[in-house]
Amino acid sequence: MRFAVIGAGVIGATHARLIASLTGRAELVAVVDADVARATAVAGEFGGEPLSALAAACARDDVDAVSICLPSGAHAEAAITALRAGKHVVVEKPVDVTLAATDRLIAAERATGRTVAVISQRRFQQAPAFVHEAVAAGRLGRITSGIAESTFWRPQAYYDSGGWRGTRAMDGGGALMNQGIHAVDLLIWMLGEPVEVQAYSGRLAHERIDVEDTVAATVRFAGGAIGSVFATTAAYPGLPVRLSVHGDRGSAVIEREEVSYFHAADAEQPGESPEHNQAVPAGGPGGQASIDDAHRDQYADFIEAVEQGRPPLIGTRDGRRALELVLGVYESARTGRPVTLGGER
Repeated sequence: MRFAVIGAGVIGATHARLIASLTGRAELVAVVDADVARATAVAGEFGGEPLSALAAACARDDVDAVSICLPSGAHAEAAITALRAGKHVVVEKPVDVTLAATDRLIAAERATGRTVAVISQRRFQQAPAFVHEAVAAGRLGRITSGIAESTFWRPQAYYDSGGWRGTRAMDGGGALMNQGIHAVDLLIWMLGEPVEVQAYSGRLAHERIDVEDTVAATVRFAGGAIGSVFATTAAYPGLPVRLSVHGDRGSAVIEREEVSYFHAADAEQPGESPEHNQAVPAGGPGGQASIDDAHRDQYADFIEAVEQGRPPLIGTRDGRRALELVLGVYESARTGRPVTLGGER
């Protein structure tokens, strides 16, 4: 499959590198950026022709798919343009910053019959795949609760590095929208449909931004489980993402990209108590250990989805569900009241 990467910043360069690494499966034929020098640098390293406009890439017959790596608030409209030109689309997270834009993207996807994947590569890692399989198989019993923690540090220079960073219009939000959304997606994957949220947020360690750097929320899910979401970019020097999933027959904890704790009652020996549980250091079967390899696997899944005419593992509906929860957190923090989540439209 032949790709054009739209946006030649850090994320765009990452996508270009991943596409170039899929030898025999994918080819990078164009890199697009309004800053032609930046597009030229990325193309020079990973291949393809530097271009200055999305329309130029969409007009090319040798482009089968585009990867949208623009500021978050420009994701949906760029993806819609590509879909209407007959291209398949990979969209970086978040899918966009509003539900209205996301719904326009979903409508365009449906109308064109093209394939759209939303980046959330952590689902392709060993540890989340193992825990999700255990949840789906009922090994943890009825799922009762879950905790998603994204405890990061970003210096002020991070927000000052681009005119769009830290702006509500183009960044869409702060620590939760941009850093914590991966863990939000995993929590939803494990616990199911979120239906209500109560949240608090603050800007505690940064200046010149209009989004949060710290947020905490309690989420109620359709199946009755209660979840906790915490995200910050104000925790020096930063800690790994941590996800806990608990049920009435078992519990699992993921941290440092591994399953650090797993106990299921179906594996107990007679007379054994939970404190004798053994951790699962390798993360279980399936998937990839590293984020980079998982990212590459998501690209491989996208290519296979196009070739086989099936939906990708992570599509626009998944992206919308995560976005709706994030926006519900923001609305609750703003109003001080619980927010009901409406689910898919």
